[in-house]
Amino acid sequence: MAQIATGIKDVDSRHALDIARLEKYVVTNLDDFDGALEVRQFVGGQSNPTYQLSDGHREWVLRRKPSGKLVSSAHAIDREFRVLTALSKINFPVPRPRVYCQDEAVIGSEFYLMDKIEGRILVDQRLPDWSPEDRRSLYRSQLEILARLHSIVPSEIGLADYGKSGNYFARQIHVWSKQYRAADGLESASMQKLMAWLPENIPDSETSTIVHGDYGLNNMVLHPGEPRVISILDWELSTIGDPLADLTYHLSGRVSPKGHFAALSDADLERLGIPTQAEYVAEYCALTGRDDVMDLDFYLAFQLFRTAGIMFGIAGRAKAGTAAGSEAKELGKLALPLADRALDFARNLGA
Repeated sequence: MAQIATGIKDVDSRHALDIARLEKYVVTNLDDFDGALEVRQFVGGQSNPTYQLSDGHREWVLRRKPSGKLVSSAHAIDREFRVLTALSKINFPVPRPRVYCQDEAVIGSEFYLMDKIEGRILVDQRLPDWSPEDRRSLYRSQLEILARLHSIVPSEIGLADYGKSGNYFARQIHVWSKQYRAADGLESASMQKLMAWLPENIPDSETSTIVHGDYGLNNMVLHPGEPRVISILDWELSTIGDPLADLTYHLSGRVSPKGHFAALSDADLERLGIPTQAEYVAEYCALTGRDDVMDLDFYLAFQLFRTAGIMFGIAGRAKAGTAAGSEAKELGKLALPLADRALDFARNLGA
């Protein structure tokens, strides 16, 4: 079963930094830095290489763009820094951003620094060795934070222009269709059909909020000893859009093909204490004041299509040798079954 690894390792030679040049920058721009710079790299993450910086006393995190040819709209770390800055000012659970560096001469690309949050990052949604009560508490915590995110009025925190104009789903379908086409050497009949069907069947929606875009367990820092989330990471895909995109992305593990990030599709949710899809949707509606979620099959088809597009991109970067994570080749193999599963949901609606 494919999973995203977590942890710290020595810096991959493909993502090596000029330590002396970086140390000079950090000494100048971080007031609380005091010592010799130590740099290691976080394991996992398939897009933007992420590093742990330390002076021997404290630790920070550095996020940068990867090297090589990039999709024009991807790896937007400047947007990450902007949304982290806005959210941290209202005490939303995100790492505190510290400084953004536009000078590519420092490490070869733009980057930003933020505080490191101490806690646990897990990837297996089944949460082995947890009690049913603790699993349910954690899933409740995830949902409460998501509902809080979707309650924020973007204009009130300086993010009125954070998303492009036009229909969110139409834009997203275009982006991930483009990424699929750019993934040289992989073909999918399901993706071809979805790229034609999805744009013509987008449900009407008048709701726009901040959406995270990658709201999964692997992007959450958990309290060191309690079953609750204390910080949300990886805002690269965030924008202004339909909040149901976040909800159904979070649900997609329940319907993904086996092997997709320890999917819950074959788990005994009641025994584990994990809310079923129906329970999760009902709880989200209660927290956000919605009556119901209509057209759920469309949103699930879209999410699996979108994730397939991401995996096609990972597969393309693995082939080119520019992927940030060592698991890229295996993750890329998930693209085809994800596209096929997405088409199953579209067919429920007549595709």
